Order: sequence, then structure tokens, then C-alpha cells
Amino acid sequence: MKLEKAKGQIEQPVVSYKDVNKSFGDLEVLKKLNLDIAPSEKVALIGPSGSGKTTIIRLLMTLEQPTSGLIKVNGDPLWHKEVNGEMVPADDKHLRKIRNNIGMVFQQFNLFPHMSILENVTTGPVHVLGIPKKEAQERAVTMLEKVGLGDKLDNYPVQLSGGQQQRVAIARAVVMQPRVMLFDEVTSALDPELVGEVLAVIKELAKETDMAMILVTHEMDFAYDVADRVVFLHNGQIEEAGSPKELFNKPKSARLKSFLSRFHSSSNEKIAM
Repeated sequence: MKLEKAKGQIEQPVVSYKDVNKSFGDLEVLKKLNLDIAPSEKVALIGPSGSGKTTIIRLLMTLEQPTSGLIKVNGDPLWHKEVNGEMVPADDKHLRKIRNNIGMVFQQFNLFPHMSILENVTTGPVHVLGIPKKEAQERAVTMLEKVGLGDKLDNYPVQLSGGQQQRVAIARAVVMQPRVMLFDEVTSALDPELVGEVLAVIKELAKETDMAMILVTHEMDFAYDVADRVVFLHNGQIEEAGSPKELFNKPKSARLKSFLSRFHSSSNEKIAM
């Protein structure tokens, strides 16, 4: 998907998957995936377990390598680079350079237990981006205040609830100012009563930030509220895609109708089957 700028220029996707396949042994997880993410676009990936949602973002985060196909970030190949006019497999230096445009929040918080909350959020800008420590701390404090943890700067992860730790993880990723943020089922490890506080933070960031976002989620209300586009995957392929209103209220495929019926509630006025 390419967006038209006001003056008729074509805006380049911030992320592009072209005929991407991924197999684990004999198991095909992704089959000729073609998907573009526009700058600032928020895209929710939904679908049953094993449909390929998480693999899509793990490929982009370089945690898995595609079996075939091409992935680009800001127009630059991710897993390849050009040397003397030929495309060759990317080395670690190239991967790190491209990966600096990408932030990710995982299901598990992965905070450094021996560091304070402020230190957890400051260390990336200092050691990866080379920002002076004072400036990095100021940026970290601002971000922690934004996620509602300005009073927890000197606390350690063990002193926080799961929801608070996940909000720290979000602040740590966003403070790096990536072009695209990846969220992988970020509430799945939380107790139900803590889910809302994390989703509220992401919703607010989605409204305020120009970063593109790819959100793997099973929270359908959340996807409806935050996404510009929803992509439904089945067996490693895009079954259906469109605006939240189109996809949730007028699903075309029988598989999507069946999938959404699991989440349907008579109290849900937004998603009506």
C-alpha cells in the first residue's frame, strides 16, 4: 500500500514485504506474503494461533530469517545489501543499522533486573544511539511520565506490577524513536485486571506519535480503536484486510466471520456481526 502525498508524490512504505516465505522444516508459516506499511500507519494483525502473525514481526526484528522473498525498511533491503551492484546476504553491521529504525515490545518484559527503571530506559539511547547521558535521562524521564511512571524512576523491576513493567518496556522501546514499533501480544502475560492500563498507554501513543505500528493482538476492541488497517491471517496468508469498520462489521470470508464470532458480545456495540 502506498499513500499519495498532498502534492501528488508517492510516499514510500516504511516497511515492505515482497513474496516473503518462511518455513520451519516442512512447516510453511508464511506463504508469499505481500504487505506494505505506510509511514505513521497503525496496522493490527489478527488471526488464529499459528497463522503467522508473530513470525511477520520476528522477521522484521531479525529474530528469524525469511526462507525467501524480500523485506525492506525505509526502502533499504533488510536481509540483503548491495555490494558492487549485486545483492548479497547482509552482515551484522548492516542488520544493526537497519534494525535501529525498529522498536519492539515483547510478551515478556525483558527488563534488566539489576537496573532501576530510569536506568532501564536510559541505557539504550546512551549505548546504542550515543546520546549524552544527561540528555538520555531527560528523554527517559519524559517518556516514563508519559506512561504514568514518573514516580517510579528509582524503583527496580521486581518492585513493579506486571502492567507497570510492561509500560516500562514500552517507554524503553519508544524512547529510541524508531520509525516503526512492533507490539507482540503485549498483554498476553498479564493478569486480566492489568491489561487495560497497558492498552490505554498504547492507544495514547498511537494518537500522539508519527511512528508506524504493527500490532499483533487478540484484543479485538483494541484493534478496532487503535488501527488504521486490520489484517486477518490464516495459514500464513492474508485472508482479508481493510479498515476496522469494514473488517469487523462486514467480514467477507467465512473464516473471518467464524474467527470474530468468538469475540462477539451482545454488549459490544462497535463490533457487530
